[in-house]
Order: sequence, then structure tokens, then C-alpha cells
Amino acid sequence: MPHPRTRGKGLRHRLAELRGPETQAKALDARALAALAANPGCRRRAILDGAGVNKAALASALGSPSVFGQSQFAFVRGNAFEAKVKADGGTELLRLAHEKLDRGAEPPAEARVPDLTAQGPEGRTARTELALREAAGEPGVWTLLDHPMLALDVAGSPAFLEPDAVVVHPDGSWTVVEIKSFPMLDGAADPAKVGAAARQAAVYVLALERVAERLDPPPRVRHRVLLVCPKDFSNLPTASAVDVRKQRAVTQRQLARLTRIEEIADTLPEGTCFSPELPAERLEQAVESVPATYAPECLSACELAFHCRDRSRAAGAVTSLGRPVRAELGGLTTVGDVLAAARGEAGDPDDPAVAALRRAAALRAEALESAAGAARETADRAREVAACP
Repeated sequence: MPHPRTRGKGLRHRLAELRGPETQAKALDARALAALAANPGCRRRAILDGAGVNKAALASALGSPSVFGQSQFAFVRGNAFEAKVKADGGTELLRLAHEKLDRGAEPPAEARVPDLTAQGPEGRTARTELALREAAGEPGVWTLLDHPMLALDVAGSPAFLEPDAVVVHPDGSWTVVEIKSFPMLDGAADPAKVGAAARQAAVYVLALERVAERLDPPPRVRHRVLLVCPKDFSNLPTASAVDVRKQRAVTQRQLARLTRIEEIADTLPEGTCFSPELPAERLEQAVESVPATYAPECLSACELAFHCRDRSRAAGAVTSLGRPVRAELGGLTTVGDVLAAARGEAGDPDDPAVAALRRAAALRAEALESAAGAARETADRAREVAACP
């Protein structure tokens, strides 16, 4: 049984107690960071991700299992495709980088592929930074970093990130490489999937910029990432250069808005723990002690989305209707408040949202009355026709 959380301890120890001292932490990856940045007001996700809680196991223990995540078939297919792209020392990958991003450079006849193995994420992060420093000191050479490890501070807690690859160009600039198993048909891929890949790559670009800032002079981190996918219906790789400046700016701004994890932890009741081993009632109390900011977009990004949606609907929160609707309603936070304002039973008449709701309610009543009158007229005519000999 997990031990209760106590105050007065280091943040790392406290986070371990929150997930359960015997529970292994789940690494915070770029996909989770991109989703967290898309909903920076959700304290629940921030503390659960910061503590390394397995949200899929937590959702199952709460009785709201998640269907979010990659299928095993897609996982195996993706690994096989990535291995094909990186075969022979990354020859094909570097050819695509030269073709799509750096035609003016010398073709990558030979390239350095440094060994990045080290003990633990901290060791791998240090080894990656050393390899990048060495590559910066050897201009004119192509370098491929296979699965480097980068660190990024998120709400006061370090997150270790592992991009598929990073290419160091002969001019010393750095490019993030994303390898995906969805196809490019006639040179174009599914815009929704490309957008998700761009948001994920933007997190890697931010982390890579932190490394560049520590070098003198700092190398240029390219904002056009290389997206590598299967060509048409084959298993042959093709690539596209994707500009992630917009995604990078949004992600940086949203991550900066996140409340520090330590501040959230300080607000939790004594004994709070999110271990799935706890009884369901105690586990639900722990989860509900942290406020969530649910939106329909969470269904495609968070394992706890079904649980939060049920609670949002039960509370009548307008956030369950979507962020655009929530933004239009101003200070009206529940469906009950909205209906009362529309009926004229509550709300400030000078509030633009209240005035719009009452106008909409009046138009609806007028439309219903008009439809009812037309229906009565049609019924009267039908009876007259039926009464004729």
C-alpha cells in the first residue's frame, strides 16, 4: 500500500510519493508535452505528468479506461520503418536531409554517427550535448545523432526527450528529424497527422535550442524539421520539410504559462497519492483534489479524458461544449447559468453574453411559435378538405 505524502521533503521525493514510492515513473515524452502545452490550465495533467503517473493505469483503476494511444501493430510497423530509414549509417536519411533542406551543401558521402550510449537519462543527455559540441567543432562534416536525449525544464521539473534523430549540417546548424509510419500520398500527408508531428517536433526544437544556448558561439537550430514517411503505399521513405516556427512559439508560450509543479503539490491535501493500487474511492478523491480543465480536444490527447468528461458533464460545465463556446459565454460557467440567463432569470442584462443569449432565446421562441401556427393552419386546411363531399 502506498505511503501517505508528507510535506517538508524534496520535490523529487514528494513526486515519488504522489505516484506511489514503489511505482516506476512514466517518462514525460514530447507527445505528452505537446498535449500539456495545448491545455496549460489543466493542473491535474500537469501534476500527474510531472510526478510520472501512468494515466492509462489510473484511468482504468477509476473505471474509465482509455482508448488513447498507439496500437501494437502501428508501433511495430513504425519501428520497422524507422530501422529501414536509418540503415547503413543513415545513408538514406542524410540523403533526404540534403535533398529537402540543404541542397547547397556537399552531398553526405560519409557521415559521423557518434555513440550516444550512457547510464540513465542524465548520462545520455550529457553524452548527447558532448556529441553536439564535437560536431560543432568539425565544420564541413555531416553528423547523424540517432535517438539523442535532450532535457527541457517543464514547470520546474526536468523532462527528458528522445527525438528520432538530429542532423548536424556541414555549416554547423542542427535539424530535428521526425520519422512517422503514416504515408505521404502524391507528396502530401494527412494534415491532422502532420500537425501533430509538427507540434511534437516543436518541443524537440525548444529542447535543442537550450543546448545551443550553452555553446559559444551558439549553433543555429533550424525551424524547418525533416518529416520522413513511407512513399504512397510502399515502404520506401520520402520526406518533407515542415516549418514549425508557429508551433514552437505557441508551445514555448504555453509551457511558460504552466504553474510550477511544486506549487500545485503544495496545494494537495496530506496523504494524496495517485497509485492505481489504492481503493477506487480514495483514488477518486485524490484525482478530484486537483482541478482539471476539460475540453473535447482532450479525447485525442489524454488518457484521463473520459473520466474528466463524465465529471464535467455531471457538473454541467460549459467547457464540455468546447473552448470556442466557453470563450463566448464569459462569466457563465455552467449550463444551468446559461439557461437561467437565457430565460431572464439571472445574469446582468448589460453583459454581452447574457444579452446575446436572451436575444437567441427570443428568436427561438418566435420561430417555434411561427412553426406551431403554420402547423395549426395546415391541420385546419386538412380538416376542411376532409369535410368536403
